[in-house]
Amino acid sequence: MVSIWEYLRGDRSYTFDNPGGQHKVTLTKSVPQHAITGAAATTGYLYVNLHWTMRSSAGRPSGRETLKRFFSPRIFSPVEPPSQVNEQVNVDLDLACMYELTDGTRGVVQPLGNFFGDLRDPPYIKLSGDDQYGAPSGETMYVNLEKKDKFKRLLIFVYIYDGTPAFEQSHAVVTIVPQTGPRIEIKLEERARAARSCAVVLIENAGDNQLTVRREVRYVNGFQADIDRLYGFGMQWQRGYKNQGD
Repeated sequence: MVSIWEYLRGDRSYTFDNPGGQHKVTLTKSVPQHAITGAAATTGYLYVNLHWTMRSSAGRPSGRETLKRFFSPRIFSPVEPPSQVNEQVNVDLDLACMYELTDGTRGVVQPLGNFFGDLRDPPYIKLSGDDQYGAPSGETMYVNLEKKDKFKRLLIFVYIYDGTPAFEQSHAVVTIVPQTGPRIEIKLEERARAARSCAVVLIENAGDNQLTVRREVRYVNGFQADIDRLYGFGMQWQRGYKNQGD
């Protein structure tokens, strides 16, 4: 296994693995919450991974092949869905995090606007990069748990930057991996035809040596500002861009 710094220096040959073991906990509507406790809540890094593939449509390829296109910069605004049901769907899912620190600082880590974060300095969260093609390793975010006392809450969310609103046509999974203990899996499998965003999981500092991880999976027809209103972060939002090739 490689260090976090080796990974973030840009060697993308590494695959997403589990430093804490092979067993997992899947959060569902009936079992929506899990606690990360002890040293796992206060040492090392918390890995948050987004991976997706596309569902097959009639006469069209499936899996990562449907995602192999190059996205040009575009204003971050809703796009009308295609008129043909069986038209091939391309979608660029992005992993992101709204955070609130104990000193009241609030912000976002996301590819849009190149807010990739920092591990050594606030917000102590870093996104490894922006996967536009559904690569096997997906997109991964790291949370520096050595700074656990600085965190109040983290809202992990996913949004569609470009292409058709297509959560219902994708197999998307967010996996949270502590240093020890089970990995935590949240599947985005509910159908939301017009949704452009999804608030996936809320991670809260429960004090002492504990983090509470709660499944949300709340689909939103709008974007970051709409998720913000749901959870009361109170930030100001404006339209943004992604640089070509990010």
